[in-house]
Amino acid sequence: MDWLNAMNKAVEYVEANITNKIDIEEVAKIALSSTFHFQRMYHMITGITVGEYIRRRRLTLAVQDIISGEKIINISHKYGYETPEAFTKAFRKMYGVSPTAARESGVNLKAYPKLSFHLSIKGDKDMNYRIFDKESFMVVGKQAKISMIDEQNFSQVPKFWRGCMKEGSYQWMSSKAGKLGILGISKDFDKYKDEFNYMMAIEKIQSTIPKGYVSANIPAATWAAFEAVGPVPEVLHDLLRRIYSEWMPSMGYQHDCAPDLEIYPIGDMFSRNYSCEIWIPIKKYK
Repeated sequence: MDWLNAMNKAVEYVEANITNKIDIEEVAKIALSSTFHFQRMYHMITGITVGEYIRRRRLTLAVQDIISGEKIINISHKYGYETPEAFTKAFRKMYGVSPTAARESGVNLKAYPKLSFHLSIKGDKDMNYRIFDKESFMVVGKQAKISMIDEQNFSQVPKFWRGCMKEGSYQWMSSKAGKLGILGISKDFDKYKDEFNYMMAIEKIQSTIPKGYVSANIPAATWAAFEAVGPVPEVLHDLLRRIYSEWMPSMGYQHDCAPDLEIYPIGDMFSRNYSCEIWIPIKKYK
């Protein structure tokens, strides 16, 4: 399958250049993807970002150099750290010991192996979806910076929603929401910091916008909308992974250059019967 071959070629490129400065945009091209789509899919499938994978692989390979007796300062430069102190800090975070201590006999260390991609579709749950085109539209809402490192996004986004509910933004948007309801929008992915902007928003309205709100344009796109039934956010996590790891590669689609949308109709979002949607902008693999 083209998708599998492209993703595995991208990993091979990373491995071949592990001691060099790696351009994520070049890696994405090898994967026949946009930068956003490649990083988003990689994170959804593996649970870590591309940047974190590179860091873990470099530190895994660095152990071999440490045990062989190479100087720490040389190893730190070899794997892209500006100073031995920065390397030592990263090494200790991953292994729990300093590079010098790793040379001692009997120290427990862990390796992070090279990844490879295989398509495995369980098919144990239906994925109800529809595909449609929609013209561009404007939204307005509250925005926060979200980190993807160590899957912090899965805790930071619900925390952001709780904050908006506590200070009244959610209630204001609920009273002004159009037919789409309230939207959760993931956009502006930063390939260098493993971050993206997340908005709680509604379709732009004509009345005065309160202070602290921002607006954004959602471009025209072809969307695949997936139904999710159950309490938010639990029902969304598994569905997102299945969309990226099963549906997109098996159907021959990739992410187009537009934000991901969560569509929340006004209602009890914590009910077992609550129905919402995830919209993914798509295009066929070339």
